Amino acid sequence: MAKFGALIALYLVVVFLVPKPETVKPEGWRLTGIFFATIGGLMLQPIAGAALVLLAVTLSVLSGALTISSALMGYADSSVWLVVAAFMISRALLNTGLARRIALVFVRLFGKSSLGVTYSLGFSDVVLASIIPSNGARSGGVVLPIVRSIAELYGSKPGESASLIGAFLFGSVYQSICVSAAMFYTGQASNPLAADIATKAGYTITWTSWLVAGLAPGLCSLLVTPLVVRLFLPPVIKHTPEAAEFARKELAAMGPMSLAEKILATVFIGVCLGWVTSGTVHKIDITTIALIGSCVLLLSGVLKWEDVKAERSLWDIFIWYGGLVRLGRALNDTGVTEAFAKGVANLFSGEGWVLVFVFALLIYFYAHYAFASITAHILAMYPPFLAVLLAKGAPIGLVAYAFATFVNLSAGLTNYGTTPTPMYFAMDYISMKDWWKIGFFMSIVNIVIWGTIGFGWWKFLGIW
Repeated sequence: MAKFGALIALYLVVVFLVPKPETVKPEGWRLTGIFFATIGGLMLQPIAGAALVLLAVTLSVLSGALTISSALMGYADSSVWLVVAAFMISRALLNTGLARRIALVFVRLFGKSSLGVTYSLGFSDVVLASIIPSNGARSGGVVLPIVRSIAELYGSKPGESASLIGAFLFGSVYQSICVSAAMFYTGQASNPLAADIATKAGYTITWTSWLVAGLAPGLCSLLVTPLVVRLFLPPVIKHTPEAAEFARKELAAMGPMSLAEKILATVFIGVCLGWVTSGTVHKIDITTIALIGSCVLLLSGVLKWEDVKAERSLWDIFIWYGGLVRLGRALNDTGVTEAFAKGVANLFSGEGWVLVFVFALLIYFYAHYAFASITAHILAMYPPFLAVLLAKGAPIGLVAYAFATFVNLSAGLTNYGTTPTPMYFAMDYISMKDWWKIGFFMSIVNIVIWGTIGFGWWKFLGIW
């Protein structure tokens, strides 16, 4: 009850103590109070996030800010259904074992050294991130068990033996999965939300454009990450031929690809190709392509409807994502975001957009120390900073991609930054002190890479 009390207090402060902009109507300001209380709730978690968002959607109707039909419009949004379809495909990847097979193939090919193991698992996550929007499912459900298996293969367990190889593997792989989350539209569940916000602001981000934008800085970060982590957690065991042999045996035990895996692999490749060529070769929306892929899997029997019904994460995300999409748009429609942008722009009235951009991006990045959810972070800070910088004349493409990708990189700061973080930290191979130390130094490395190579790459692509 204390947490609910804090949320009620937050609502009252926003609605009754914070001065309402003249351009915002009373019902719009009540919606603002509900929105900020929702963001606070996603951080405090008095109840499950999806339940909290559903409560917020209902209260938006009771407050008079939205009609019931308007409040539920988010659940018809195409970006919401893209996430649903991608989750259906990801469930098939997990059920058939194809996702695990992909990871083991990488380890077999490149896992003859501790450095090679981290690269192989990191790039496995990159491949899976191209279509699995749940970093918890792919990084926690597929990659994590393999990391632990290899660590234990060398007798490296939590405690004194963690330094043999396990601590290095867990630290490197976790930081790598934050990079892969930043590289793709489907890198994690709320990336489409950031893309949707950017699109509504006037800059369209697609699956293909995000892929191209994230390619150069992402690959550089992935190559550097294990080298940086190795400075803090140097593994005693550097040569790991047993890891490659372990992967070979596991693949042999799995046997040849089943018919279901072959069908799924074909669908997987087809959906990715469809996304890449959308808007150039054909004009089929990427959500439609994903739904076609899901339907093929259902018709072929590779994916059962019972599997879809049992996919709790899918329906959980459907509720909170659809609700937040609508609340965010409604907040923008009331003029609150514009009013905030003007207010902040006035504080930097004498400064150019470059200084404001750098200052805002650093604040935005390190604000993640206060967030346990990338989604909450995006909702709270992406729209207002985007509006502020556009008002200052900053290139919309640069701002849109920088704030969309940096929020994923910032998840590496703490032991609670995003969904799979607690899973990795709970393995107890790395102390909290080392986790935070590595997270901070990796933040500097990633900011430098994405702020130089990334921004330069985006300039070359004509993004800004």
